[in-house]
Amino acid sequence: MSTPIMQAKPEEMDTPEKRGNHVVSIIGCGQHGILQAVLFADAGFKVTCVDADQTTVGRIAKGRTSLKLETGARLKSHAKTGHLSATNDIGEAVSHSDIIAITTPVKISSRKKAEYSDLENTCKKIGSNLRSGSLIIVTSLTGIGLTEGLIKETLENTSGLKAGRDFGLAYSPIQTVHTLTCEEAANYQRIVAATDKDSLRIASFVFELLAKRGVRRTANVKAAEVAALLEVLQRDINIALANETALLCERVGVDYTEALKIVGTDTDKLPPTPALADDSLSDEPYLLLEDAESFNVRSRVATAARDTNEETVKHVANLVKDALKSCGKTLKRARIALLGVSQTPNAQSPIKRTARKIIDTLEARGAKISLYDPYVSENEIAETSYHFKKNSTEAMERADCVIILTAHDQFKHMNLRKMKLTMKMPAAIIDLEGVAEPSKIEKEGFVYRGLGRGVWTK
Repeated sequence: MSTPIMQAKPEEMDTPEKRGNHVVSIIGCGQHGILQAVLFADAGFKVTCVDADQTTVGRIAKGRTSLKLETGARLKSHAKTGHLSATNDIGEAVSHSDIIAITTPVKISSRKKAEYSDLENTCKKIGSNLRSGSLIIVTSLTGIGLTEGLIKETLENTSGLKAGRDFGLAYSPIQTVHTLTCEEAANYQRIVAATDKDSLRIASFVFELLAKRGVRRTANVKAAEVAALLEVLQRDINIALANETALLCERVGVDYTEALKIVGTDTDKLPPTPALADDSLSDEPYLLLEDAESFNVRSRVATAARDTNEETVKHVANLVKDALKSCGKTLKRARIALLGVSQTPNAQSPIKRTARKIIDTLEARGAKISLYDPYVSENEIAETSYHFKKNSTEAMERADCVIILTAHDQFKHMNLRKMKLTMKMPAAIIDLEGVAEPSKIEKEGFVYRGLGRGVWTK
């Protein structure tokens, strides 16, 4: 048996072969968990992925993932060599693990409040099977004070062990998982915090093996939790500013992307391109907003950014309505084809919550929606009431409008002339991902609309 991780010396883990003597359990096999699993396996650790869903376990055992192709290839390779396995037995996995990474996300309710029951239950199961000398790392984003509060207390109460004495406890989150490749994640400079100096030392050493750019370490766990939320908030504010500027560009007849090109490489002067609030950010900012409210702090900027990004979905409906009006049609009873509804371009992944909101909004206004996405699983399609089609041509049959919501490669090279024969002309194309050229679309007789692309002439 290898030396307990909390007692291990650097020279005992200085090669991939030596790191192979240490077992890492990844608790939760969503996109976040899979990415963490591949990173640990890449570094040489023996990895066990743990998930309650047997279907998920089976997919991982076969090396399948909804993340980008490069990540899927690495997962499959590690599964084939035996460096990575999967199970639904959390007790067995934890009891034989040196490192336990908790990836269970914090859910946000319909009232925009954090729900910690899933995370608490995960900690109870870990604590009931925890062995002395293990290191627990929380890698999911949490509210301020949660690591040293609910998480630590639950682990100690269920295990009978003490953090900092019998086991290590650290915090090292990573955001925007579904947009990252393994290479990008490896270049992500991780925040590492811990409840005691030994946990911080070991956790920092472990993540320095995974992160090419090193780590930002701190003994102040609350400060690390704030810093992680600030990263999310900064991105949310940037997107909100881009979305507001995009609306202005549409009104004054300017292409936002052209403004970015003029700025050139000095991208700090302008926010990123306009975008719908993606699933990686649609909930996380509410963690900070809730914490601020509990301490009687009014987060005016953060709240305004959230409101702006949430309003973008309504703006999409207005773009569709305006485009159809230019076609001499109304939104009520219009046939609309929604192309691309999965979270990740060119990889199997769940349906975007943004897509669901757009569908619900348009259907509430009387539109009839058909969907096509080659990367949404048959199981997920069966669980929805949406009208999925087998191919894009079938989805666009007699459609008055096409909306591009996910930038799959096949939507970047659409045959516009063929679409004219398939759709009910005059028809509109709404490009929410910036994959199409407005002038080419209009040249073929379509009405064009796009976020921030205020260059349409019809």
